[in-house]
Amino acid sequence: MSNKPWHLNRRTFLRSTAGVSLSLPFLECMGAGEIAKNGPKRMCAVYFPYGASLPKNDSPDANWSWMPNGEGRDFTFNNSLKSLEPFQNDLTVFKGLSHPNGRKMGGHDTADIWLTGAQFKGGNFRNSTSIDQLAAQHFGETTRYSSLTMSTDGGVGEPTRSSTLSFGRNGQPVPAHNRPRLIFDRFFGINADSMKSQRQELKTSGSMLDLLLDHSKSVRKNLGHQDQQKFDEYLESVRSIEKRVDRSQRWLDIPKPEVDASKLHLDSDESTPAEYIRTMYDLIFLAFQTDSTRVATYQLGNMNGATSVAGQFPQLLGFGNKIHSLAHGWNKTGGAEKLGKWDQYLAEQLAHFLTRLKETPEADGSMLDSTIVLYGSSNSNTHNNNDYPLLLAGGSKLGLNHGQFLKFSKDTPLTNLHVTMLNRLGVPTEGFVDSTGELAEIVA
Repeated sequence: MSNKPWHLNRRTFLRSTAGVSLSLPFLECMGAGEIAKNGPKRMCAVYFPYGASLPKNDSPDANWSWMPNGEGRDFTFNNSLKSLEPFQNDLTVFKGLSHPNGRKMGGHDTADIWLTGAQFKGGNFRNSTSIDQLAAQHFGETTRYSSLTMSTDGGVGEPTRSSTLSFGRNGQPVPAHNRPRLIFDRFFGINADSMKSQRQELKTSGSMLDLLLDHSKSVRKNLGHQDQQKFDEYLESVRSIEKRVDRSQRWLDIPKPEVDASKLHLDSDESTPAEYIRTMYDLIFLAFQTDSTRVATYQLGNMNGATSVAGQFPQLLGFGNKIHSLAHGWNKTGGAEKLGKWDQYLAEQLAHFLTRLKETPEADGSMLDSTIVLYGSSNSNTHNNNDYPLLLAGGSKLGLNHGQFLKFSKDTPLTNLHVTMLNRLGVPTEGFVDSTGELAEIVA
């Protein structure tokens, strides 16, 4: 018998005599080499609105600054990010990065471009493709779902007051999911009685789309040039639906993974923010752990002022006021601490997510080593579109060099970080919007 270690390919399926197949999790016999080369590279982006507490260094409330003390590898966290100390060598905090195009926009308008860097001119609110969707397109059919798009408010919102961070081809917003139980059922729900109806629904949808696309050929040729452009954008949306239907049909006979939902608060909503935020993070973790998707975005709240359902979260959690009011009062007496405590709470929820990733073994490291997590906002403080509070965690196996607090001038666009992330994810990118290169400081 050979002493050569038995090797198993990642995409091996368990097959029963009944024809049922189930994809395997990562096993040691698959080898670290294959996982490093062909294993999952994941991306998650989490956004919070209205910036953070940023008192000056000589202020009595300086210890409530979101930004750390020090610089480079010699830095310490203030109260706001104290819970992230166990991950100090797994993350980098940035000061000075922002979108030049965002500096020209209103203080409530920039969440839309956090992952795109696009320029909105006058009444032209057309966005461009976000980096998460570029990564999702690159990963293709590898997973059951190309991406998981979530937000507290759900849907797409309205231009410059978006309720989603994700934008597909032609800058079309990708609707965000906001109900934990519906997200869980979509990714992990198993209902044998519905399989037949799902199959029929997909078949019907496919037939209708075929007819629609066939009819579109005769319609298009009778349109003027400008109308043809608009019609082509519409058809692109139809084709994206066609691709989703086709994808669903191919995955229908592959069982969804079984996960333990006993500790999830699937019926939580905006009235129970503690359980809600934690559950949304846990759903991302489970989606990554089961390799159901490798791309996720989560918008904790949109920038639509008093109408965002997330606006009441700090008040419900005992922090005294709504998000927008806390953000407006950050520079008043005691205001830096009040907003800082909200920042602190959000950082604790992020720390919970990072802990789950880091404590889950994968190959010769952890899930965090192959997962890039971007966390931050598109305001520095209220309505200020410069110097975003940002940090990047994970991805050490993907070539990221962490354990730093880096300061940049405003001449360095945030899209340089986007380019760096995409290249580490294996999405070859020389330039993105207004980028000038990679951030060499974080490349190992």
